[in-house]
Amino acid sequence: MENVEQKFQDSVNAEIKIEPRNWMPEAYRKTLIRQISQHAHSEIVGMLPEGAWITRAPSLKRKAILLAKVQDEAGHGLYLYSAAETLGQSREQMINDLHSGKAKYSSIFNYPTKSWADIGAIGWLVDGAAILNQVMLCRTSYGPYARAMVRICKEESFHQRQGFDILLTLANGTPEQKIMCQDAINRWWWPSLMMFGPKDSESSNSDQSMKWKIKRKSNDELRQNFVDMCVQQVKVLGMNLPDPDLKWNEAKQQHDWGEIDWNEFWQVVKGNGPCNKERLEARRNAWDNGAWVREAAAAHAQKQKDKQKQQAA
Repeated sequence: MENVEQKFQDSVNAEIKIEPRNWMPEAYRKTLIRQISQHAHSEIVGMLPEGAWITRAPSLKRKAILLAKVQDEAGHGLYLYSAAETLGQSREQMINDLHSGKAKYSSIFNYPTKSWADIGAIGWLVDGAAILNQVMLCRTSYGPYARAMVRICKEESFHQRQGFDILLTLANGTPEQKIMCQDAINRWWWPSLMMFGPKDSESSNSDQSMKWKIKRKSNDELRQNFVDMCVQQVKVLGMNLPDPDLKWNEAKQQHDWGEIDWNEFWQVVKGNGPCNKERLEARRNAWDNGAWVREAAAAHAQKQKDKQKQQAA
């Protein structure tokens, strides 16, 4: 067994993609199922805060763009569920784990969207943070996951631009629109920093995931890249990031920032955020209300299968 594990690690070290039929450590498989399913859940639950604004978008153009974006997120979830299924986990089990609260999704989607500017902030900050993490995942060691991420990242880049465009329009608008823009940035900035997960010193899975090349950068490295990126972009908006401790560190050639409220982060992760119960209830209701569609699809598939058997006979 030791030789098999070493051969596996040698393949990972040599940047050879691990495929579903390849041997892999059970812990590697379980780590991937946890991460990919969590990623899929985040895409699906992430449709909810934005979907609430489709009917309230300020123009037909904005409505069409937002509708397309929400559809993209549904597609991303399907890609990822399919990737996780190659590891032997059924989609039904993954969804049951989400509905029971056993499986997690990104903490960011447990915050409410209070104004149209929030849709812009989600696009710029939330999708921007996701892109930094997901571009890295295009080179993850598990083949199906890496290939799914290539298309997802291309689409997410459009989502980020869409969000920034919304904020830029508001930032160049009326005094009331500028206030709305800054307010959304103020509320979404810190939750966006939390998206990268706990500090490296408190991340129990990070070291092993880095060794297996499931992850390519640590949580804190990605968070640093995100802060440095946003500091430059917010200047274009003429807005401010809500952190009085944010400043340039000449010695490390990067920005320092204030302390994240980790108590808030863990509370949201544990299910006590502003919208945790609302989000899960919405997903459970959607699953229950869609039962007839799944049953009809299964019946149709069986009918087609029986018909093919009759024709073959």
